[in-house]
Amino acid sequence: MSNMNNKPPGNIGFGKINFKLNTKPVNCIPKKKNIDDTTDTSTGFGTINKSMLQENVQSTSRGFGSFGKTPIEQNSEAIIELNPEEEEENNKIKTLMGMSSFGKKARSFDVQEMMENIKKTVKINKPDGKTNCEISQPESNSSNDDSDDDLIGPPIPVDIKETEKESTSAKVKSKKEENVDDEEDSSEDSNDDREEETSLVNRIPCTHQVSMTHGTKAVTAIAADPSGARLASGSVDYDLSFWDFGGMDASLKSFRTLQPCENHPIKCLQYSMTGDMILVLSGSAQAKVLDRDGFEKCETVKGDQYISDMARTKGHTASLNSGCWHPYTKEEYLTCSQDSTCRIWILYKPKAHKALIKCRAANGVKTVPTSCAYSREGSVVACGCFDGSIQMWDHRKNFVNPSLINRTAHGQGNEISSLSFSYLNNMLASRSCDDSLKLWDLRSFKSPLLTVTDLFSRYDSTDCMFSPDDSMIITGESLAKGKSAGKCLFYNTKTFELVHEIEVTNSHVIKTLWHPKLNQIFVGCGNGIVKCYYDIKKSLRGAKLCVVKQRYKQKQVEMVSTQQIITPHALPLFRQDRPKSVRKQMEKDRLDPVKSRRPDLPITSGQGGRVASSGGTLSSYVIRNLGLSKRVEDNQDPREAILKYAEIAEKDPIYVTPAYKKTQPKPIFRTDNDDDDDDVDDEPSGKRQKT
Repeated sequence: MSNMNNKPPGNIGFGKINFKLNTKPVNCIPKKKNIDDTTDTSTGFGTINKSMLQENVQSTSRGFGSFGKTPIEQNSEAIIELNPEEEEENNKIKTLMGMSSFGKKARSFDVQEMMENIKKTVKINKPDGKTNCEISQPESNSSNDDSDDDLIGPPIPVDIKETEKESTSAKVKSKKEENVDDEEDSSEDSNDDREEETSLVNRIPCTHQVSMTHGTKAVTAIAADPSGARLASGSVDYDLSFWDFGGMDASLKSFRTLQPCENHPIKCLQYSMTGDMILVLSGSAQAKVLDRDGFEKCETVKGDQYISDMARTKGHTASLNSGCWHPYTKEEYLTCSQDSTCRIWILYKPKAHKALIKCRAANGVKTVPTSCAYSREGSVVACGCFDGSIQMWDHRKNFVNPSLINRTAHGQGNEISSLSFSYLNNMLASRSCDDSLKLWDLRSFKSPLLTVTDLFSRYDSTDCMFSPDDSMIITGESLAKGKSAGKCLFYNTKTFELVHEIEVTNSHVIKTLWHPKLNQIFVGCGNGIVKCYYDIKKSLRGAKLCVVKQRYKQKQVEMVSTQQIITPHALPLFRQDRPKSVRKQMEKDRLDPVKSRRPDLPITSGQGGRVASSGGTLSSYVIRNLGLSKRVEDNQDPREAILKYAEIAEKDPIYVTPAYKKTQPKPIFRTDNDDDDDDVDDEPSGKRQKT
C-alpha cells in the first residue's frame, strides 16, 4: 500500500488499456462532457475512451493509412427496433413453425448502465475514508521506481494484507513441520533400504521353484517373450516346446511341441522386441523365424559351399552357432556360423543378407565366431571367436575393421560360449569353455575388471547374463566328477564375490535366464528339465499363475449311437422294439451277414466255400463255369464221358469227318478170323546179311 502511495504518477493498465494518473485527486464519476472532448473518462479498471461511448452519435475514429476516415453510421438503432405489427407477425410464424427464434438479435449497449456497474465495483472504502480512485500526491521515493513499474490494478487493502500474512506464516509453519516429519520418515525408509541393499541375496527370487519337463535330453536354448506370457525351450532332441503361463495348470505341460529344423539340434532361441516372432537357430545353415504360435514365417537362404569367398554367397554355408534380434529395429537380426562369418538379415528379405562380417585371427586367417550379441542400444555388434578373442564393430559404419578388439580375452583355442551386455551398456560379461567368467569395461577394454575361474562347462552353449539392476552376474556350472549337482552361481559385479549358489539338479546347468519383468529365473538343465525359481512377494505372474490353478481330469464322453423315441401308445404297426442294451443289439447284428457285411468265405478243397457247387478245386471251378455249359461230376470216368458222344458223332458229324470225307482212305479193321494167319506171319525172319 505504501509503495503504491509513494509511486509517482504514471500509467497502470491491462495491456493496451491504460490508466492515466493525475497529480490531483480525481473523482470516479465524471461530469457530463461533450462527445467531442479530448479528455478520457478514467476509472480504476482502465480507460473508457469516447469510442466506447458513441453508440448513436457521430464517430470521429481514425482510419488506416490513406483510406481516410470511416463513414458515419446513422440509424444504428433501426437494427434493434421492430414495428409491433412485424413482431406480432413473427410471433405467429414462430408458433406455427415451432421455432423459438429467427437467429440472434444485435446487442445494444447502454452507457449509463455500464457506468453504474463500474461505479459499484470500484467504490470500495479505504481505512482512511478515501476511495480507491481518490489518490493523493505520493511522496518522493526514487529507489522503488524500477521495481514497481509493473504493478497492476488498484492497491490491496491493509486488512486483506494482514490476513494473508497470517495465513502464509501459518502455512509455512505447517509445511516446515510436515517436511520434518517427511524427512524423519524418509530417513527411516532409507535406512531400511540400505539394510536390504547390503545383502544382495535378498534380491534373488529363489524362495520357490517349479520343474517343467521338456524331454529326456539336454535343454540347450531358452527364450521368454518381453511381456513374460510365454516361454520357449529347445533341446538336442530337435524339439521346440512352447509354454503358456496363462493357459497352463499345475501339471505344467507345454501346449505345443514341434520340430522346426527337422533333424538338427536347437542351439539358440530368442523372441523379438515385440514378442510376436521367435528366431530359431539350429545345426543347419539356415535360420528360421517363427510366429508366436510356432508357424514358420521365413527361412534364410543357404549359400554356395563351393565358393571360397563368403562375400560372394548370399547365405551361410555351414551350421549356425548363435544369433539374436536387434534391440530396436524390429525386422533385423544377426547370425553367426561355422563358415567364419556373421550376417545381418532383414525379416522380409530372407533371400540375401544385408551385411556381412568376416572374423579374422591375429595372423589374418579365418576364425569361427561362436557367439554374437548386440549392445543394449544396438550400435555395437560383438562376436566371441574360437581363438579366444572378442571383436566388436560399429553398427553405423562399414563392417571392415573392428572398432574394439581383444585377442587375448580368453585362452587360445577355447571358444567363447556367451557374450552379455549390461543394462547400463557400459560393461560386458563373457563366458568361455576355458572354465572362466570375465567382466569387461567397454571404456578400457584391454584387460578384464574381474575374473572367476574353475567354472566347469560341459556344453559350448553355457551362457551368462546380468541381473535386471546390474548388481549381479548369473551363470551355470556343469556337473563335474565327484560332485552331486549342477549349480547356478551369482557373482557381485563390483567385487566378483560369490553372492549365492543354487543346486539345481543332478545334471548340467546349461542355460540361465533372469526375466526383468517377471523377476523370475529360468534354468535349462542337461536332463531335459526347465527349472523356474520365483519369489511370492517379489515376482509377478509367470509360474505363479500356473501353480495356483488346479489340475482337472478330462471327463470320458459316453457315445450314444441312436436316440430311441419311445411311443407307449403307438399302434402295433408303428411300434418299435426297445432294445434292452446296446451290447446285445451289436452281438445280434454281428451274426447277421447283411448287417455285418460278411465277405465271401475262402476257397477250400472240402465242402462249402465259393467253389463247392462247381467242384473242389479252382481248375474244376473254371472249367464248369467258363468252359462247359453242362455240369460234369468229378467222380465220372472220362473215357465213358467221351464215348457217350460216339453215336452222335457217327450220325451227325460236325467237325472232323466232313473235313476229311473226300481224302480219307477206306478203313480196314482187323477181324477175329485173321488172328491165326497173323500168328504165322508174325514169326521173326532171319537176319539179313550185311552187304
